Amino acid sequence: MIPITYIFLFLLKITENALATLRIIVISNGKKFLGALLNFLMSFSWIFSTTLVIVDIKKDPIKLLIFSLGTLIGSYLGSIIEEHLALGSNMIIAITSKEKMTLASKLREQSYNVTELEGKDSEDDKTILLITTTRKKKRNVIHLIKRIDKKAIMIVDNAYSTAKS
Repeated sequence: MIPITYIFLFLLKITENALATLRIIVISNGKKFLGALLNFLMSFSWIFSTTLVIVDIKKDPIKLLIFSLGTLIGSYLGSIIEEHLALGSNMIIAITSKEKMTLASKLREQSYNVTELEGKDSEDDKTILLITTTRKKKRNVIHLIKRIDKKAIMIVDNAYSTAKS
């Protein structure tokens, strides 16, 4: 097999696996149509790359190595791309001391959606904040909470909206 074909196979596998990784993450964020579109594009890449590998596989086993390396790099690249896109939303639950009431108002000043609940643990009263934000802004919220209350307990999870997007 000529080197240009190896390069083409490698690029096809990178593309396919980057799209596959993005598709899984996009679907888990409720974006079904975008996930279906990525799957459509991914299938073309898969068909072409698999065809290149199967033809004369016994005469050219290097194709298997290139196919596998493209898979490895494509999956990793897809994760990096998705991390930069930061699709979706997060729910941050912050449990803070009752006297740290300024935390909710500081978050609201910066236009974050905050719901306050009253709580009590074995020692004292607590304020429980439910904060919804985009994944791109998650780190900013966490840093703000830590700056105001170093002892705050935080739980971060994906948030899914039932509203159509």
